[in-house]
Amino acid sequence: MTGSARPATCDDLRDAIADAARSGVRLDIRGGGSKRDIGAPGRAPGLDMTGFRGVIDYDPPELVLTAGAGTPLAEIQALVAGQNQMLAFDPFDHGPILGAPCVVSTIGGVISAAVAGSRRVSRGGVRDHFLGFKGVSGRGEAFVAGAKVVKNVTGYDLPKVFAGSWGRLAALTEVTLKVLPAPREQATRALAGLSPVQAQAAMARAMGSQAEVAAAAHIPAALRPEGSLTVLKIEGFGPSVAARCHMLDQLLADAGPVIALPADDALDIWNGLHTLRPLADAPVVWRINVPPSRACALVEALEPQGARWLLDWAGGLVWLGFPGDPATVRRLAEAAGGHATLVRAPEEMRRRVPALQPQAPAVMALEARVRRAFDPAGVFETGRFLDGPDAD
Repeated sequence: MTGSARPATCDDLRDAIADAARSGVRLDIRGGGSKRDIGAPGRAPGLDMTGFRGVIDYDPPELVLTAGAGTPLAEIQALVAGQNQMLAFDPFDHGPILGAPCVVSTIGGVISAAVAGSRRVSRGGVRDHFLGFKGVSGRGEAFVAGAKVVKNVTGYDLPKVFAGSWGRLAALTEVTLKVLPAPREQATRALAGLSPVQAQAAMARAMGSQAEVAAAAHIPAALRPEGSLTVLKIEGFGPSVAARCHMLDQLLADAGPVIALPADDALDIWNGLHTLRPLADAPVVWRINVPPSRACALVEALEPQGARWLLDWAGGLVWLGFPGDPATVRRLAEAAGGHATLVRAPEEMRRRVPALQPQAPAVMALEARVRRAFDPAGVFETGRFLDGPDAD
């Protein structure tokens, strides 16, 4: 097989994968291409999944939506917004930071990468809202996992495994998600001029309070000419939002004046976090997951070496612009109890530095066994993550 295949039916997909398995050909599962530059370049022929497009079933009263895996994320978000609902995990858009348009992501790609935005800290991640799917394994066999009803607790394990699998287990054709009512109102409170330690402490207090903060982030002075800004989002019904904002005003008064951001300013800041606009010019970008209490030590260790950064998820997510030694980033992330993903880098760097944090040998062996269970011939082992059977 050469070039790119674009199956539009399950039978076509089964045939394409079975042919590849028999021929020893590998296939690179692709959706909209917004994350194509994460991982090593120069991969296998493409398996274009955009033929599996369209909403199959949407039941707003039951808060459940089923769509083809190749359906554009923007199309799904517009549909549920029309019913005053939303995808609760607030998908992050890799497109702008990787040079792709912000409307090309597909829902299957979002699930396969398990990418969540700022609301992840309060609403949960992709795994928490991914109910079920249909797909074709590396054996060329179609199968179904999970359920279409929120209250059914059977069959949840496989969706949790497949969320974040990066297309290494099977090609998803159809996905079922739980959606949630969209908040009636939103408000953003901000604290200006805080140091990283002060900001992390303020966010921790806010998240631990009864204010039910939906999102919390800190943008340092190095990324804002006006100075650092710590932002907290409150969502819900009008009276509740007002009461919880008042609670934050009192709770954080000792950290400095609590600013009620105008709606347009708040939207601009949260949209900037959604597309990582503050680090748009960074040639190398890392995504580091750490316990929130360890984030400050990590960024303070890297700042003297020229790192730029911002905090999301109340400090649990560090976006880092750092062209220095990758081993230093990985070592500090691991020491902080976290892991670092290389999101953007020049091709030369991506050829030698794994995109995902290398795991302990026992964990790597377990992951490999899981992949072989679904893909014994290694059809989906494209070398993208530098840890497949052909890795150096």
